[in-house]
Amino acid sequence: MDTLKVRDAKDVEEVVRAAIANEQPLEIIGHGSKRGIGHAMATNAVLDVSALNAITAYEPNELIVTLQAGAPLADVLSLIDAKNQQFAFEPMNTAPLLGTPALGTIGGMIAAGLAGPRRIKAGGARDHLLGAHAVSGFGDSFKTGGKVVKNVTGYDLCKLLAGSWGTLSVMTEVTLKVMPKPEAERTLLLRGLDDAAANKAMTAALGSPFDVSGAAHLPTSAFRTEIEGLGDIAGQGEALTALRLEGITVSAAHRAGSLRELLAPFGTAILVEDTASAALWTTIRDVLPFAASGALGAWPVWRIVCPPASGATLGTLLARETGGDVIYDWGGGLIWAAVPPKPDAHARAVRERTNAAGGHATLIRAAEDIRRAIDVFHPQAPGLAALSERVRASFDPKIILNRGRLTRGTAA
Repeated sequence: MDTLKVRDAKDVEEVVRAAIANEQPLEIIGHGSKRGIGHAMATNAVLDVSALNAITAYEPNELIVTLQAGAPLADVLSLIDAKNQQFAFEPMNTAPLLGTPALGTIGGMIAAGLAGPRRIKAGGARDHLLGAHAVSGFGDSFKTGGKVVKNVTGYDLCKLLAGSWGTLSVMTEVTLKVMPKPEAERTLLLRGLDDAAANKAMTAALGSPFDVSGAAHLPTSAFRTEIEGLGDIAGQGEALTALRLEGITVSAAHRAGSLRELLAPFGTAILVEDTASAALWTTIRDVLPFAASGALGAWPVWRIVCPPASGATLGTLLARETGGDVIYDWGGGLIWAAVPPKPDAHARAVRERTNAAGGHATLIRAAEDIRRAIDVFHPQAPGLAALSERVRASFDPKIILNRGRLTRGTAA
């Protein structure tokens, strides 16, 4: 394995240009914590950006932070937390699910674009990315976006970089919006609901005027006797529906009371506050019930996004057909499905049911032989696939960057 460690954007340009000249594709990594997601790359040359790890500028009063792409996410979260600020989209920590060290970087966070429970209220990673410096597959540096929250300089190319898995460019520096942390956090818990009733409860809460910032459901499970991080909150495999409210303490408490009344037809909600509530939502964000170290650690895990109204039906069907276990987030719009081991990770059933529901499914955790055998990312409709290919070709015509990560074969 030929690893090329770069020191600055100029180094990145030189490495990419040399790769183009030698027709040698590059795998782009920070610390490689998400290498297990996607297809194995068609290369043995690695572009390592972990040395680009500086925090360039942090202006808490302006709610912006500028960072090099290799900056460790944990360090950045500690920095902004010290100023009582956060990334509102709650970036997922994939380490527990993948069984890797928690060494994620800012670049990896943007490239993966995996937002947590507050996605339903605050948007995703792309909505908080204000600007970026990057090197394209032509070997040219470019800058997109700016360093202000209100930026009206035309089409924002940096939005394309979020969720592109390193196939469009090598990010060297990004500017992100940060938000104040809420003063208080209150979560209402309903116990014992089936998936359909939980979906109705979450829909009612999200449709209410009470500004719900998280809506998740952990169904009854024969596989999960206890859930890491929840302590006494969860009974032995008991179904749990969680609804989060955040804000000024008086407001959060008042809204929790009003929401409890609204949810009375579904049962008596218990209240969980602040630290215990935060632990619960970290458990949901990082899918700890399916952690690599847990009872289902050897099972493949799918991440399915669908219309929230279809979530309960889709999740129930998949659990029944595969013999697997599911967790719902985003009010039913995000389903995590752990499925019993099988050579194709139940791909046919997952894809057919997900397509019928108007969603898309990504295989987040599976052994490399499975990821070689099936499509990890959801196959796109022909028109969308053609558009994606035109976008990719405009950034990286020789398919130098992360070749083969998104689709099997040689295409990117």
